[in-house]
Amino acid sequence: MFSKIMTPVDLAHKDDLEKALAVVADLAKHYEAKVVYVGATTSTPSSTAHNPSEYKEKLEAFAKEQAEKHGIDATGDMVIAHDPSAEVDDVLLKAVKEEGVDCIVMQSHMPSFLDYVWPSNGGKIAEHAKCSVFVVRD
Repeated sequence: MFSKIMTPVDLAHKDDLEKALAVVADLAKHYEAKVVYVGATTSTPSSTAHNPSEYKEKLEAFAKEQAEKHGIDATGDMVIAHDPSAEVDDVLLKAVKEEGVDCIVMQSHMPSFLDYVWPSNGGKIAEHAKCSVFVVRD
């Protein structure tokens, strides 16, 4: 059913993604699908990495760690956003097309009234992606 699954990751908050990481690993094993972990970063230094090259190395190491931990085929893909907090949905939707994924698994928070004013990332991705989207709640 699925051949390539994308999971957005924020390396600064990777410990908060355990549920989504478990779901994507389970789906990947079940469907023998490849997984691509996509992380958005800036071209300027951040708390996660000093530059995009360092971020890419960390993301690839994360993907390798997940592949070994869960016994899946996984890679990392970095996307650049000038302002990740404002552009993350757009760069993730672009990555969906570029990677040719047929499923997205992403962690999200429980909705609050603010989500009616500012939609969640998961909501926007689910609304605009041309593939299946699994939103895993905290």
